[in-house]
Amino acid sequence: HLEITIFRMQEEQNIKVKVSEPIVVYRESIESNNTGRPFEGKSPNRHNRFYIECEPLPQDVIKALREGHFGDGPVRTKDAKEVGNKFAEFGMDKDLMRKIYAINGSNVFVNDTKGIQNLHETRELMIEGFNDVCKKGPTAEEPLMGVLVRLVDAKLHEDAIHRGPAQTIPAVRNAVKGAVLRARSVIFEPMQNIRIDAPNDVIGGVTRELTTRRGIIEDMPVDGGTASVIGKMPVAESFGFSNDIRAASQGRAVWNTENAGFVQLPAALFHKVTAEIRQRKGLKEEIPGEANYQD
Repeated sequence: HLEITIFRMQEEQNIKVKVSEPIVVYRESIESNNTGRPFEGKSPNRHNRFYIECEPLPQDVIKALREGHFGDGPVRTKDAKEVGNKFAEFGMDKDLMRKIYAINGSNVFVNDTKGIQNLHETRELMIEGFNDVCKKGPTAEEPLMGVLVRLVDAKLHEDAIHRGPAQTIPAVRNAVKGAVLRARSVIFEPMQNIRIDAPNDVIGGVTRELTTRRGIIEDMPVDGGTASVIGKMPVAESFGFSNDIRAASQGRAVWNTENAGFVQLPAALFHKVTAEIRQRKGLKEEIPGEANYQD
């Protein structure tokens, strides 16, 4: 346990340890789509424009992506058909997914255009712009997850010198960020499964401690004089839990936790949590709007 490790380093090894506040890494995603309302990203020289639409990926596809079922990174043209067929097994449009450009974590980038001259020459640059947003989403610069990004149109300058990295990457990056916002961005928070075993006479204090931290109690089996509380709790609410649960149970509770993935942050907490994340990162507390990525 971290507390024990720090204690031993300080007391036994006489090593001074500087401990910061714990940091919770959230995820950004979308709850709708901007189909039919593509977001336009312009290059700094205004000679290139990319039009992006986003939609949420199905949960079973997200799970398969996390398990590496489709691979990760840029998809070679010769492999696109095979990868597209794998997506079709999960009910996705086979023709669309055969035009896949790249996979980044649980996000997918596809080229849904037809007959755009010179587009193939900017393929790697567009993927870079897509990857940038996967690393830092538009809402709080947290990693993006579970989003299908579709390039639906593009207008490119005929001269390659005017559509290089300095022009294409920021244009695609802004287009994807704007599309995510237009598709209603949301924040997902990490959860953990928790099991607490304690004597029956102190279990009331244990359940109160869990529920005050937005915990969800799923089951409470009893075995003789011992009761168990089984449920889930947001990672962000778990700091200080050790001391509080000891106090609530008079030091008689035993518990363990494990990762339980991510769930959407309650809407009532969206602005508060997002502002806290942005402040911690030195960003303006105000959440960017579409206008931030239109020029």
